[in-house]
Amino acid sequence: MGQSGGICSIDLDEKDRIIVSLFEKNPDISQADIAEQVGLSQPTVGARISKLKQSGVISMVAGMSLMKVGLKLAKVDVTAKNSVELLNKFRSCPYFLNGFVVSGRENLCLFFIAEDASTLDAIVDKHIRSDPSVVEADLGIVMSSVNEMIQPLRLSVEKGEKTPCGLNCVECGYYTSGRCLGCCASKAYKGSFW
Repeated sequence: MGQSGGICSIDLDEKDRIIVSLFEKNPDISQADIAEQVGLSQPTVGARISKLKQSGVISMVAGMSLMKVGLKLAKVDVTAKNSVELLNKFRSCPYFLNGFVVSGRENLCLFFIAEDASTLDAIVDKHIRSDPSVVEADLGIVMSSVNEMIQPLRLSVEKGEKTPCGLNCVECGYYTSGRCLGCCASKAYKGSFW
């Protein structure tokens, strides 16, 4: 195991790399098939897979193809005074996929999904651009991708009066004007996906 910038990294040998690439191509591949292709015994492959899973190198996650189910993907590049605080603001948001603290002028890269572009725009306006710690935010809607985007989604969302961020959709101008479908965790949600 190597150490880089305070982050522990795992040293992968050639056999580990082949095992990982085989799982990337076919997550349902059997250990026997992997053993045959790698040139190791099945028990040895099983031990390597266990090590790779325990160390977090590989993980089996069920997800959906965002574009096949009609969801829009937004990439938001943000310059914020406190990037970690802003990132943590979205941890419980069902529309939030992931976020990254990055180097450069923009110090945060966020990914959101929604059923339409206007809801994504409303999320960015209401929750990012209006935040006093945000200097600049640039929203881009993904139109296509080279590789299929498979992501785990929070489909079982309990609906309440208030959203995870504490807002009430029926009191929001974006919602009342029809620019936003509302939060899928709200009883006021007007969309059909969640």
